[in-house]
Amino acid sequence: MCLICDRIEMIKKGANPYFVKELDTGYAVIGDNQHFYGYTLFLYKHHGKITELFHLDADERAKFMEEMTLVAEAANNAFGAEKMNYELLGMGDAHLHWHLYPRRTGDIENYGSHGKGPVWWYPMEKMYSDDCRPTESELADMKARLLKELDALTEKRGK
Repeated sequence: MCLICDRIEMIKKGANPYFVKELDTGYAVIGDNQHFYGYTLFLYKHHGKITELFHLDADERAKFMEEMTLVAEAANNAFGAEKMNYELLGMGDAHLHWHLYPRRTGDIENYGSHGKGPVWWYPMEKMYSDDCRPTESELADMKARLLKELDALTEKRGK
């Protein structure tokens, strides 16, 4: 089983402390490491042979993209992003999942092009340092803030 599938199984068992909300096509979760404050993921519910957006039928793909956009907007609102960055990668875990990074000026320090550029220009050992893990109370606050925004946006859209 892949890491994302493991995390989804934890959600189903009520054992994933980063879980925020279930949507029709996936699960919104707070990222384990928070160098980029508000880093959120949206995990597609299914895996199997579905490893690319083009593997989804048009309706499912549209719904998945719509819900990812909702999660991104909620993260933006909850965590005060200047700009959102989106990644759907998958060479590490070929399970559809979005990385949603709220970005702020100076968040990659002086790395990249004079402190500007994508998140991967920041050293991974710093980004994934245990120092970047939220405390239990910080995680609870982040989850509450994201859930509040997700619920508000969902209600606003009449879903």
